[in-house]
Amino acid sequence: MAQKPSIPKGTRDFSPTEVAKRNYIFSTIKQVFETFGFQPIETPSFENSDTLMGKYGEEGDRLIFKILNSGDYLNKVDESFLKDKDSLKVTSKISEKALRYDLTVPFARYVVQHQNEIEFPFKRYQMQPVWRADRPQKGRFREFYQCDADVVGSKGLWQEVEFVQLYDAVFNKLKLEGVTIKLNNRKILAGIAEIIGEKDKLIDFTVALDKLDKIGANGVIKEMQEKGISEKAIEKVQPLFSFNGTNLEKQDQLQEMLSNSEEGLQGVTDLRFVVNTIETLGLKSSKLTIDVTLARGLNYYTGAIYEVSAPEGVNMGSIGGGGRYDDLTGIFGLKDMSGVGISFGLDRIYLVLEELNLFNEVDLPKPKVLFVNFGEVEALYCMKALAELRKNNIKSELYPDSAKMKKQMNYANRRDIPFVVIVGTNEIANKKFTLKNMQTGEQQLCSLEELLKITIQH
Repeated sequence: MAQKPSIPKGTRDFSPTEVAKRNYIFSTIKQVFETFGFQPIETPSFENSDTLMGKYGEEGDRLIFKILNSGDYLNKVDESFLKDKDSLKVTSKISEKALRYDLTVPFARYVVQHQNEIEFPFKRYQMQPVWRADRPQKGRFREFYQCDADVVGSKGLWQEVEFVQLYDAVFNKLKLEGVTIKLNNRKILAGIAEIIGEKDKLIDFTVALDKLDKIGANGVIKEMQEKGISEKAIEKVQPLFSFNGTNLEKQDQLQEMLSNSEEGLQGVTDLRFVVNTIETLGLKSSKLTIDVTLARGLNYYTGAIYEVSAPEGVNMGSIGGGGRYDDLTGIFGLKDMSGVGISFGLDRIYLVLEELNLFNEVDLPKPKVLFVNFGEVEALYCMKALAELRKNNIKSELYPDSAKMKKQMNYANRRDIPFVVIVGTNEIANKKFTLKNMQTGEQQLCSLEELLKITIQH
């Protein structure tokens, strides 16, 4: 007996209904991206390994899917590497390409490679799948889509403001209320690291701090201790574990805390501009809050850091995030090219909308009209009418087999098709169609023109 086929862990098949719901989210995000002036690009699903490696920190590098070289990939590997079981050295010899981990680094590569063709500031959006060798769990997959928007070539803080508005506009269109947009600034984190005397451990400090909501204060303290951060520094940073109040109160606390750090104070100034501007302009479906523990663990953020949380009561990780990366293109040789970008986690947004029953208005893929098939002559007559309906953008189909009437009507009911057209010898002789409304059960004899008119109106 043949083994039942399966798919890799962390991947999924999507039914027609699921694809329709996903496309609804895609189209909503795309519409808002273009309303805000962004234009689309696409990049390959895999990149050269040296494009990706070293850009996401040690943890990120570990999650990148490597692609084996074609042919006899072990032929050129030094046997000593194999004997020593040195996976890092072996990997560099047998794999030169990798699946993209996110869309931001490939975008930075794109900008550098096509810099002479681009008009700066360059506003791009990109909606493509990415891959991470992560442990699958609810809302976390190994293959998933990201929907990114980035601007490169501008240092102005107005773009940070617009990205908050862009998030809010998308969630408002999706009727997803109560979303929290968290905001921090990497300069503030650097300032905190400076005043506690651990400037050289900024990455270790921020990676641990970013896990506060997942592992709690004790877990963060333990991780900081393991990374060699001093007890005195940990004691100084503990007030951040219960940092609360209004956005204005948080700004004032940070201003006082970072009074001896020039970089930290610059971060507070930048943060204050974005938060106060948004409070003046207002949001529709979201709220903006300062979160000083937000770091997102990526090495390339240098300014604003965003993370979006689902409405309260929905058990889901972040559904979006991003930030400013002043030196990202510099790693590919293009200096002084500031950038800022955000991403939507489509798969998690899907799960949130599903949990909150917000897909009720999605137009699922189904025909409006089904033509019953009674045989070759009747089917040919129906096909001519089908062509006219489709010419008028009416979704319609002919049942492919000359099956029993009950089977064809059951098919229409299961797919929730509103109209069924029945054609027999009498209809053909009189150049008519019998149209049945599947909701009311009413039937009427009509011409092709009348059939068109009725189905267009409904």
